[in-house]
Amino acid sequence: MDSIVVTGGAELRGSIPIAGAKNACLTLMPATLLTEEPLTLMNAPRLSDITTMTTLLQSLGSEIQSLQDGRVIAMSSLGPVSTHADYDIVRKMRASNLVLGPLLAREGHAVVSLPGGCAIGARPMDIHITALEALGAQIELRDGYLHAKAPGGLKGARVPLRFASVGATENTLMAATLAKGTTVIENAAREPEIVDLAACLVRMGAHIDGAGTSTITIEGVDRLGGATHPVVPDRIELGTYMLAPAICGGEVECLGGRRDLVSAFCDKLDEAGIEVTETGRGLTVARKNGRVSAIDVRTEPFPGFPTDLQAQMMALLCTAEGTSHLEETIFENRFMHAPELLRMGARIDVHGGTATVTGVDRLKGAPVMATDLRASVSLILAGLAAEGETMVSRVYHLDRGYEHVEEKLGAVGARIERVAGR
Repeated sequence: MDSIVVTGGAELRGSIPIAGAKNACLTLMPATLLTEEPLTLMNAPRLSDITTMTTLLQSLGSEIQSLQDGRVIAMSSLGPVSTHADYDIVRKMRASNLVLGPLLAREGHAVVSLPGGCAIGARPMDIHITALEALGAQIELRDGYLHAKAPGGLKGARVPLRFASVGATENTLMAATLAKGTTVIENAAREPEIVDLAACLVRMGAHIDGAGTSTITIEGVDRLGGATHPVVPDRIELGTYMLAPAICGGEVECLGGRRDLVSAFCDKLDEAGIEVTETGRGLTVARKNGRVSAIDVRTEPFPGFPTDLQAQMMALLCTAEGTSHLEETIFENRFMHAPELLRMGARIDVHGGTATVTGVDRLKGAPVMATDLRASVSLILAGLAAEGETMVSRVYHLDRGYEHVEEKLGAVGARIERVAGR
């Protein structure tokens, strides 16, 4: 099993290209099930999660080609599609549940295993189920599978979400494009990935208004066509690499970065003493003056501070001047990286959903273990600022969401390498 070895102390200078968004691409790929015409995605990230979604869609009958070294994904679901999403594939990744809405809309029935993914909380399917039931679906759980059917077809309806769930918004949005009549999703998620999905569906012929707001209106159509769509830049990869020079010094330009994707995050960086400058090519990041300042962070649905950047921000605050507080409101059990940071000399006290971080002068390199995707990269960031060598094991988590992290950080001066079987 691979490990990442980081030797800290080097300042970073140069540029890092930001890939297409993993969470957007994983949402866009199931949209191929909504049409018999080709759907092509540009600027796709090269990640193991994309491979898993490819395998799932192929198991359902979609034809998928990876072109231009994986940057282009060409898909077609022309022939008959299977309506059974098997546990052996779905268990590997939470986003696999996003085939449920498209299959119901296209075929009127589906059997989809309950999904898996990182162990950062229950993330239940009840919001998805309630939303699709509002459109006329009948869904029951048997033997770990969701058995769904819509005997009379899906019908437009008012769909109030009890929580602004990204996945439930995406599943409902896709299903509603082929439902009869008008669907209004209330308390919809507002993330850029939702806006990107809506833009792609509109290219395919859907009628959607309000994406990016808390109320999305969809007028169902009889059929959708093909399209070519560029995947939005990955705001979580962007935020992660913005933190690298903030943690260990230097100046890095994140190519393709957009401030509108990470506005609340940028506000917190400014508060901590990190300068973010918009350029013609992206965003440049550097410390303003010496050691960063302690800040308080509360994760919230977009446009608030992203939960997927909480672990990385904790790594920064481990060496900040003063005491910081991080409140996690989205997922329970998402401070599993804290004990690993403690092994590196951090001072962190976790009580329920709040972590108190008292900055230290310097972290110390140590062997640590990744517990989930974002925790893995937070340990790499901490290693950049630590004295000595940090070895991060179980980096298969990392490969689910970051492409060639050692190459991207190495190109700007980080002393980092992947070690096989260590």
